[in-house]
Amino acid sequence: MPLILYQRDDCHLCDLALDILAHARIPEFESVFIDEDDALEARYGIHVPVLHRSDTGAELGWPFDADAVSAFLRA
Repeated sequence: MPLILYQRDDCHLCDLALDILAHARIPEFESVFIDEDDALEARYGIHVPVLHRSDTGAELGWPFDADAVSAFLRA
């Protein structure tokens, strides 16, 4: 299942999200930085990090932990 982590440059919450994804053993995901994209900036603004499932369109917004990520992927 393709995953995207929407994030910003210099975002400490985004750094925490990366650590959580590593702890949850998520092997592959795409990091997309919203800073230079007007459409993504309008959609997510200050609500990053957001984990997005490309197969279903479902999103998991911050805050989340490894258990929440695992449940999100099972849904």
